[in-house]
Amino acid sequence: MYSVNVRDHFMIAHSFRGEVFGPAQRMHGATYVVDLEFRRAELDADGIVVDIGLATQVLHAVLGELNFRNLDEEPRFAGKNTTTEFLARFIHDQVAQRLAAGELGAQALGIDYLRVVLNESHVAWAAYESALPGAR
Repeated sequence: MYSVNVRDHFMIAHSFRGEVFGPAQRMHGATYVVDLEFRRAELDADGIVVDIGLATQVLHAVLGELNFRNLDEEPRFAGKNTTTEFLARFIHDQVAQRLAAGELGAQALGIDYLRVVLNESHVAWAAYESALPGAR
C-alpha cells in the first residue's frame, strides 16, 4: 500500500456538554495540526498516489470552513460535542466528498483509503480512517 500525507492546521473555540468533560464544558480554544493520509494499492498512471498540491488545497479548503469559528454557533454542529474524534470524522467525510466530486483529479478516484489525524498537542491526538466506497 502506497501513501501520501499532507498537513495543515486550524483553530476553533467550542465547549462540551457532559460531566465527563470536566472543565472543558466551559468555552475553550483548540489549535489542531491535521495530518491527512491518502492510500492506494497501486500508483496512478503518473506514478503518484495523489497530486500533493491538490491534496493540500482541498485540506486547506475543508479546514477553512472551521478555522477561527466558535463551533457552538455552527448550525451543522447543533447538539453535537465537537470532540477531536468527531472533528476527525467530519474532516474525513468532507475530504472524501471532494475526492468523489473530482476535486483531486480523475486519477485520485483510485485512492482506496483515507486517514485523518487531529493532533491536539505533542502528547494527544485522535484519528478517523476508513476505506472509501468502491475501494478495491
